[in-house]
Amino acid sequence: MSPLKKKVVVLFGGKSGEHEVSIRSAASVIEALDRDRYEVFAVGIDKEGRWFWNVQPEEWLGSADGVVLPHHQAVTLALDPTSPRFVGLDKSLPQDQGLCDVVFPVLHGPNGEDGTVQGALELAGISYVGSGILGSALAMDKDRMKAVIAQAGLPVGPYLVFDSDFVSGNEEALLQAVEEDLGYPCFIKPANLGSSVGITRAKDRMGLKKAVEFALGFDNKIVIEAEIVGREIEVSVLGDTHNSQASLPGEIIPTDGFYDYEAKYVNDSARLVYPASLEEHLVKRLQKYACETFRGVDASGPSRVDFFVTAEGEIYVNEINTMPGFTNISMYSKLWEVSGVPYGELLDRLIEIGINRCVLRRNRQLV
Repeated sequence: MSPLKKKVVVLFGGKSGEHEVSIRSAASVIEALDRDRYEVFAVGIDKEGRWFWNVQPEEWLGSADGVVLPHHQAVTLALDPTSPRFVGLDKSLPQDQGLCDVVFPVLHGPNGEDGTVQGALELAGISYVGSGILGSALAMDKDRMKAVIAQAGLPVGPYLVFDSDFVSGNEEALLQAVEEDLGYPCFIKPANLGSSVGITRAKDRMGLKKAVEFALGFDNKIVIEAEIVGREIEVSVLGDTHNSQASLPGEIIPTDGFYDYEAKYVNDSARLVYPASLEEHLVKRLQKYACETFRGVDASGPSRVDFFVTAEGEIYVNEINTMPGFTNISMYSKLWEVSGVPYGELLDRLIEIGINRCVLRRNRQLV
């Protein structure tokens, strides 16, 4: 084994509703990592939140809870920044002593993409791919994300925010506020979830009531957005807060309703166009807004910024995703491919950014 190889731990699964998405993303990442450059290990997090060394994504695909096999070793992080590593819960050391140079947390949603795992990795002194604690937390919460983006001067569509305490005693007030300020149709979303999980398009008051109840089953805070009639455009971003670059834009053309979870990961029914057919001045504005959104939430590594573009050429930022899907039908990697960065090189650059950011953080701490 060459000592020059970086030890990469791909972390996947998790307790969120996007557990299955994470497994599919991790399978693609593990398959594509260059074995001449990296020694690759895998750690799966089951739906109970338990971490297991040596889980391969295909072992958990289609499993309701994540089957624990004899070769899966229960592990945790060693909170010893002088020797970043994983340790067995029984005090034994995993394969290769559990040492790693960088973790690639291919985790989507709460308890993975929201700053929690990022904080644990920083306490353990382990480099990792993706945004830090602040960027992850801001981007995960659609309420705070929209507030920060709007404060940065970026165009955001009309929206309202409600928590479960308010909804439980003020349903009529919520309905009236939505009807007066947003109108129908509107979109109801859990504030802290991704991959279109828990999202409903409501066309009337009855639909709104059902959608609110449904969304609150995923989170205690919901965001309700006015429908913006326009093209759904996405831009991939790569880099760090002060040095980011944007890909060519892509377009999502849903075949039925909107780009929901089924269309993204199950039946592949939506049509993805990359690059999107847009006038050059719109491409430049979208790329500029994407990088400004990236900086606005203090993101790092990979991000995908989603937009609406109206027939009049108005652009609205919908959201930023700091750990976009890495499946074979994901827009993030496809946009970089058509922008001249193939999948393997993309992974290399993301790992390099993650390691460099950790080095800078350690140097600051030593000052």
